[in-house]
Amino acid sequence: MDSDNLQMLNAGLAKLDRNWNWNDIGSPFTRIYCVTQGRAWIIINSRKIELRPGYLYIIPAFTRHSYECDGPFEHFYLHIYERQHCGDSIFDQYELPTEIRATSTDIELFESVCRRNPDSALPAFNPEVYDNSSSLADFARRFDELGEAEKMFIRGAVMILLSRFIDHSRYRNPKPDHRLQAVMNYIDAHLDSEIELDSLAAEAGMSKAYLIRLFRQGFDMTPLAYVNKRRMEKAQLLLITTDMPVKEIAYTLGFADCSYFNRLFKKQTGHTPMAYRMR
Repeated sequence: MDSDNLQMLNAGLAKLDRNWNWNDIGSPFTRIYCVTQGRAWIIINSRKIELRPGYLYIIPAFTRHSYECDGPFEHFYLHIYERQHCGDSIFDQYELPTEIRATSTDIELFESVCRRNPDSALPAFNPEVYDNSSSLADFARRFDELGEAEKMFIRGAVMILLSRFIDHSRYRNPKPDHRLQAVMNYIDAHLDSEIELDSLAAEAGMSKAYLIRLFRQGFDMTPLAYVNKRRMEKAQLLLITTDMPVKEIAYTLGFADCSYFNRLFKKQTGHTPMAYRMR
């Protein structure tokens, strides 16, 4: 992961109560929490995980989840995203644990980022308020306007926190293949143009049949399905962090047929692009 590619949307200390109950949340940014008081729960992939004081939690981008809270609860939060998705993202390479024990250094990092960036706190803790195109575009612009030194400090803090999760993770593919990595990098660099299986096989230096088999082993999908998955993730990010028209986003991601883009987007997210942006 290139640290220069990391952007912070929000950071702050949330003091919550029974009002923190939200269903089926899914955002194109990653959440990192450090719980300080009380308890609550997140539900991910039918697993109910208790949020406990003294622990760090991570919810990767595009992960559907829900919250439950039945009493006083406090936690630090960081919302981050990768401006340009790259094939070497840690979320592609590693299976990260949802929960790890926090250290005093972790807590100090959260406190420092929040103290130095008080304007990055969420205006409200209702996802319907902050998780929308206009709000996220404002958050992204605010980070862009920070001085270079502050950006470096924030990115350094985020990288340290992510390293804590990587220290307790495992590779998604027990034997990563450098040829597969080259194909992933090629895909991410050419999302705005037509990508054919022949080109991917040539980039990897292997037959199309072997490339398909390798992708199924590593990602449980074909190379072209992986291409569309990447495009739909980039589309979600563009829909809520820019004001680009849907048709322009479709063309930017290599779709000559906007209707096909709309159908593919709805199939993956359950919403049309406009409904997703408004939601």
